[in-house]
Amino acid sequence: MKPFINDDFLLDTQEARTLYHTYAEPCPVIDYHCHLDPEEIASNRPFENITQAWLGGDHYKWRAMRTVGVPECLITGDADDHAKFLAWAETLPKLLRNPLYHWSHLELARVFGINDVLLEPKTAEMVWQRANAVLTSPGNGARDILMRLGVRLVCTTDDPDDTLAAHRAQNVRDEVLKMRPTWRPGRHLALCDTSLPFDKMLEHLRERHNYFHEAGCRLSDYSVESFVPPADEAQACATYEAVRAGKEPGGASRAAFAAWLLLFLAKLDAASGWVRQLHIGALRNPNVRMFNALGPDTGFDAIADFSYAAPLASHLSMLAEANALPRTILYNLNPKDTQMLAVLCGSFQDGTPGGRVTLGPAWWFLDQINGIEDNLNAISMLGCLSQFPGMLTDSRSVLSVPRHEYFRRIVCRMLGHDLREGILPDDLPAVGAMVQAISCGNAQALFK
Repeated sequence: MKPFINDDFLLDTQEARTLYHTYAEPCPVIDYHCHLDPEEIASNRPFENITQAWLGGDHYKWRAMRTVGVPECLITGDADDHAKFLAWAETLPKLLRNPLYHWSHLELARVFGINDVLLEPKTAEMVWQRANAVLTSPGNGARDILMRLGVRLVCTTDDPDDTLAAHRAQNVRDEVLKMRPTWRPGRHLALCDTSLPFDKMLEHLRERHNYFHEAGCRLSDYSVESFVPPADEAQACATYEAVRAGKEPGGASRAAFAAWLLLFLAKLDAASGWVRQLHIGALRNPNVRMFNALGPDTGFDAIADFSYAAPLASHLSMLAEANALPRTILYNLNPKDTQMLAVLCGSFQDGTPGGRVTLGPAWWFLDQINGIEDNLNAISMLGCLSQFPGMLTDSRSVLSVPRHEYFRRIVCRMLGHDLREGILPDDLPAVGAMVQAISCGNAQALFK
């Protein structure tokens, strides 16, 4: 039997194979949204074993392990790394048709050169030893792995008060792999930090925004769980000061404050020429018991179900009317919203190359074959696929970079079918140029 992860994985036509190997595969990786630890990259963190590099912080895998019955002590608990790896090896064969099955074997093949076996209980010890031999040999720290996988730009997500020392150190040290911060002021939107008076808080955010810009930041990122009419400045101040005084304003007041602050921050982004990302539709921490036990980002979030076309349009319109609408990438988590957002983007175009407002790639739970294809189809039919900014990992692990390869193979498979069926003209160079633009060129232009 040929290796599962082979040169033509997912490429089921000659057209798809040509598009991928000639046009997509040579492209560098521009990972413009991830949750990697900047210090791990700057310090080129060495890993003692594959569990540290592969399972630590990966709530995709944690969620799957719980589903098949793995006890929490072997997921986030105090079991040793070897036992946790064996638990994952028990889990993976049960995940056929889950994207984790593809991702995991791509990662084993591309990072460790392990493509001659599948990970399962009977191969687990051999994979453990082979992977660890790679990780513990020279030239296999976190930065080394990114470099070997073709990454040339990493955009992390960072708190406004971060010193960004790791970013500065990495960019001074390395002329090839650049690391840029991304402004992510979520705790301010959620009123989790009210240590300063309202006017001082706004001034602090302006100062920190400038600091990020000087450090090379060109992206902001906001998680939006609802769109509501914004408070005016006086109402926003009153809500903020109430929280600062130890009072508890209602949920409606908090949401209106966040909507006002989102507009305020968008104007800073626009003035600095940044690209703003809005991640919409996560239902955070629905399992209160497990949130209390393990905290956020541990694999218990879900997809929210709310309608927001009109209030999002109002938000964008207010900024456009003030000539302060930054270039914006929209990400939906609920698949029902994909076409709605693809059409809404077209309502706010103003001749800006690449689009003033753009639908981003399939995100989180949608980052799988069907979700990616649905996303690409919506952009193709309702927008402009040739301008699409391409893929990202949204990951906490340096081993996740092969998700870019996964995405590129799916793009080439889809376009290969179109060429085979005569839906696209028989012009491989023209289609190949679009593949290159989607793989890296559009992101390079968008993020300069």
